[in-house]
Amino acid sequence: MGRRIDYHQDPNAPAANSVRPSAGAFVRRDDTVLLICRSDNGNWSMPGGAHDPGESLSHTAVRETHEETGVDIRLVGLVGIFTDPTHVIHYTSNDEVRQEFTVIYRAESIGGEPTPSDESTRVEWVLVDQIPALTMDPSQRKRIDWALTKTEPYIDPEAR
Repeated sequence: MGRRIDYHQDPNAPAANSVRPSAGAFVRRDDTVLLICRSDNGNWSMPGGAHDPGESLSHTAVRETHEETGVDIRLVGLVGIFTDPTHVIHYTSNDEVRQEFTVIYRAESIGGEPTPSDESTRVEWVLVDQIPALTMDPSQRKRIDWALTKTEPYIDPEAR
């Protein structure tokens, strides 16, 4: 398995050679949030992944959450659309450098048990007050902070 390397506003970052929509899920239960520890870089994040042909982006969020966590969800809203062109992700397995394009949905758990997968070494319901101490990419922290503190969907600032 290759590695995932995130670059943020880095003049030495490789140039993006693809844009692929992705979807993720912010799943909150009481004072906890469903998070995974990624197997490709060791960072904590919300579950999510790339959109596949033949499915809606909403289905992508549901499918990826189940695949990565073992938890079944129902979408209940939108956290936001995150498309920062200064954030690129380098996948070393195929040398793809993808520009960020992620839609994060709000969701609720409807079944299943947290179970690691090939993409996650740990899956946990993390207490909200413990999230700041986790090793996490700045893009994930931004998304989680928005989901925890705002009710309106995030829209990239330059679009307003």
